[in-house]
Amino acid sequence: MAAVERTEALARLATARSGHLATVRPDGRPHMVVVTFAVVGDTVVTAIDHKPKTTERLQRLVNIEANPAVSFLVDHYDDDWARLWWVRVDGTAIIHQEGETWVTATDALAAKYAPYRDRPPEGPVIAISPDHVISWASNG
Repeated sequence: MAAVERTEALARLATARSGHLATVRPDGRPHMVVVTFAVVGDTVVTAIDHKPKTTERLQRLVNIEANPAVSFLVDHYDDDWARLWWVRVDGTAIIHQEGETWVTATDALAAKYAPYRDRPPEGPVIAISPDHVISWASNG
């Protein structure tokens, strides 16, 4: 049982199909959502897509505007516990409404997820720049 090197941790993270984005509400309470994502270089990106939402003013966006510190977690479970692993990225999030980062992120998401090829995300992109990458794998 050991920590995994940053490069391998980011490579594992990139293979996951979904992740958990944790932000902090303005009142200090935690807020977590499951998101689709891609890794572009060392940056984790996710976008607000067309799936039904209760509002366009999503809590994760409100939270990041107030406090850009976030955590992003992916994990792999297997009944063979020798194959367990997780990766957590603690970092700073920036919201992009347009521009090069927005285009690169939505292109990366469309490359990773088939539904986005027909209908790419049109909403804001959240780009997370890692301050720390923490990981664990049962097989090291």
